Amino acid sequence: MIRNWSTAALRTVRTLGTARAPRTSRGRAAPVTYALITMCCLLFLLSPAAGLNPAYGTGDELLAAQHAHFRRWGVIPAELFEDSPGSALTPATALFVHGSWVHLLGNMLFLHVFGAMTEERMGRLQFALFYLGCGYLALLGYAGANAHSQQSLVGASGAISAILGAFLFLFPRARVTSLLPFLFFLPLRFPAWIVLPFWAGLQWMAAGRAGDGPGVAYLAHLVGFGLGFVFAWVRFGRTTRVKSVPVAAPEGENQP
Repeated sequence: MIRNWSTAALRTVRTLGTARAPRTSRGRAAPVTYALITMCCLLFLLSPAAGLNPAYGTGDELLAAQHAHFRRWGVIPAELFEDSPGSALTPATALFVHGSWVHLLGNMLFLHVFGAMTEERMGRLQFALFYLGCGYLALLGYAGANAHSQQSLVGASGAISAILGAFLFLFPRARVTSLLPFLFFLPLRFPAWIVLPFWAGLQWMAAGRAGDGPGVAYLAHLVGFGLGFVFAWVRFGRTTRVKSVPVAAPEGENQP
């Protein structure tokens, strides 16, 4: 099974930590972002992937239930382009399915960090449509490039990558707290225009080395990131982007 950001989630979390709103941000609630996080978490807890529901059994029985769950709700590229209405819906359902605890927590951290500010700028309805549309197209793009694959593809990282792309255009100077392994995980703050292209570059290099077997769907990340940036550029390019003069750091901001 191909799991977006599952095996790379911990490494990615160490690269990106928190984003701080610029001074002009009004700091309103982000109900769509929090609703998406809640929905993904609840669906995961109820699924066999969480391993908490005794109804799915243990051992081989649990593994079989997980496999069936991912194939039912995930994207199977070889089946996606067949004349099946059900298969055409799987890029949407797969956005709410996660393969493991690490997979879920990594995705939800990124959605929490970058989703709220992006939602505030776009508006609730537009953000919801943006999330679903870009997430669908990101998984569709991956499936098109791997049309013969029988591996199931699940996860919200295509949609979350689109948020990162939009965030880069809308808040290029917003400070992102990063934990870098080669600097002994010291929390350092860099502007988004440095951190997010660096992250995209890592995805590009990883996509070039990725095979067609189980692993991380880096191509879906790249497609989502590009879609998000282009959407923000087309939609907001004629308006003034939010200038990113950071607010005074609150106490404890740089805690990992």
